[in-house]
Amino acid sequence: MQLNDELLKRLGQLHQKYDAMGQDMNSYLDGLLYADFLTYWDYIHLDTLLTLQRPKTQFPDEKIFIMYHQITELYLNLILHECEQITTKDQLTVDFFAARLKRINRYFESLIDSFDVMVDGMEKEQFLAFRMSLLPASGFQSGQYRMIEIYASDFLTLVPAEKREALKNLSIAEQYENLYWKTGATELSTGKKTLTLKQFEQKYSQRFIELGTNLQTKNFWQLFKSLETKGEDVNYLKELLRSFDTHVNVNWKLMHYRSAVRYMQRDPEDIKATGGTNWQKYLPPRFQKLVFYPELWSTQEIEDWGKKWVEEFVPPKK
Repeated sequence: MQLNDELLKRLGQLHQKYDAMGQDMNSYLDGLLYADFLTYWDYIHLDTLLTLQRPKTQFPDEKIFIMYHQITELYLNLILHECEQITTKDQLTVDFFAARLKRINRYFESLIDSFDVMVDGMEKEQFLAFRMSLLPASGFQSGQYRMIEIYASDFLTLVPAEKREALKNLSIAEQYENLYWKTGATELSTGKKTLTLKQFEQKYSQRFIELGTNLQTKNFWQLFKSLETKGEDVNYLKELLRSFDTHVNVNWKLMHYRSAVRYMQRDPEDIKATGGTNWQKYLPPRFQKLVFYPELWSTQEIEDWGKKWVEEFVPPKK
């Protein structure tokens, strides 16, 4: 075989690379010579991936429940991957920010569009039976979702509006004790923290507080304002942030509400299927009115937050 100029150029580049690291290129070429070709199933660890579904009951639909939640967490991890790129980028530009926000919105759109797997994809009788074997675990305990909220805006945004003035000058740790989602994991009868919430706080509280502290000056809202202050054209970025706000605080939560209504609304005993969490008041956006970027919405839009979606997808009680 003749060594053409292009191949010799590549070999020269490889030699420079390994020489700069004090490595012997020939040793690496020997490794390449003996290495097996990569396969698709080895690259994505398919055999391992398919061992991660371990139902606790004999109900077939439990596998659907497990796999969909695993898929959701993988998507949330993709979103966090983009969040980290945005907030750690040196010399952040509007174009870079917008490109990653488009990816994030696309991931949320995929999750929202696929949620019919949960809404209509399981038999209610099976769900209510196998779900009781999973207590006190709950999708409420998705730490990755809470991290996305922390990346999205000022930490104080996650505190109910009526408490923000009193808490605005306090530390992130003090604000953390008043986050909106904590009221969604209280026992219906006593108002005390559920075991679901206690477990969640034990595992994630310190990570949430550290993340919130680190992002005080570089969460999405602060980065947006910084670019705007510099005179950058942020109109397109503004629309992407509005879409992100809607996906996270309206569409995604209302899909969960729609699923909860489908499986748990009729019988008071069915409420136990979420570990006793107060989902009726926690999930509907019209109760929370959580908005990451109120400055980007009109007063009327905030007043009607989630209303159109509810009217279209959630049937009135008979």
